[in-house]
Amino acid sequence: MTPTVTPLDPTDRQTLDAVHRIACAAQTADEPDLPPPCRWRFEAPLRHPMPGIDTRWLVARLDGTPVGWLRLYLHTIDNTENASVELTVDPAYRRRGIGRALHDHGVRLLREHGGKRLVGATVAALPGEEDRVFPGAAFAAATGAKPALADVRRRLDVAGLDRDRLSALLAGARAAATGYRPVRWRDHTPEEYVADVAHLQGRLLLDAPMGELDWEPEQVDAARVRDAERALDARGVRRYNTGVVHEASGRLVGWTQLGLDAGSTGHAWQEITIVDPGHRGHRLGLLCKAGNLEYALAHEPALRAVDTWNAVANRHMIAINDQLGFRPAAGSVDWQLTI
Repeated sequence: MTPTVTPLDPTDRQTLDAVHRIACAAQTADEPDLPPPCRWRFEAPLRHPMPGIDTRWLVARLDGTPVGWLRLYLHTIDNTENASVELTVDPAYRRRGIGRALHDHGVRLLREHGGKRLVGATVAALPGEEDRVFPGAAFAAATGAKPALADVRRRLDVAGLDRDRLSALLAGARAAATGYRPVRWRDHTPEEYVADVAHLQGRLLLDAPMGELDWEPEQVDAARVRDAERALDARGVRRYNTGVVHEASGRLVGWTQLGLDAGSTGHAWQEITIVDPGHRGHRLGLLCKAGNLEYALAHEPALRAVDTWNAVANRHMIAINDQLGFRPAAGSVDWQLTI
């Protein structure tokens, strides 16, 4: 039976229920240690897109039953020839051509909008897991996509966290950061730092290892920062932020963020961490991350696990995460398809 592929109707609650169930089933099969996808965050691209993203959502059906979906994120401000993609097939319906049908529709959409590249991620092997089967990676290779960047998801087991060691790491980082002071905030960046946060966000893709990905740095300003904050508010994401201010200039020169999905109390995502290149070498990355972890734990006493991704080549950030107690949980590969 050939699947039918149609755009998702955002008013069709029954189909939204079905595609969310598919997302949960796929995550249970592929990364069972992660919590189910947050329903609030899952649906948010329909009504509250991130700035510079035009989301197209397709659903595949067999005999009227939703069995898979694809989200194509068309970039409208930067990297306009690229599109990020999520493609998910119900584990009970894999290897029936559903993924290929969704992929082909996505490629057609990308071509219609003048795009040239698709970028998506799949779970991959960690050392010692070479015998495991990873269906997503096999599918990506079959489409002609090329592995462009190797990542590792690392997890902090909060129950096993040595709080005394965390305090010692933070004290050592503070001692090394003469001339800098930490600042903290929830959710919304204080007005006096929003331009600096924009500058740091704009550097992220310039400074982070990008492997073979054909991806340009983003042009970020204060308005874009505020638009992103509004989109995260609409998703119900609680954010904890710690930055460091260079006292001589008054500028925020380092920053990290940790977020919890709506309704989540036990799991968090460690998001961006960046230090301006002119201020590296003062342990500011560790100062931000260790301080922010302490900050979040003070407000989220039920927190049990924190996950983060690092490029394999990002040795400096991996070293900081190792000090904090993060350990490898799963491999990941970013694939790039030029059409």
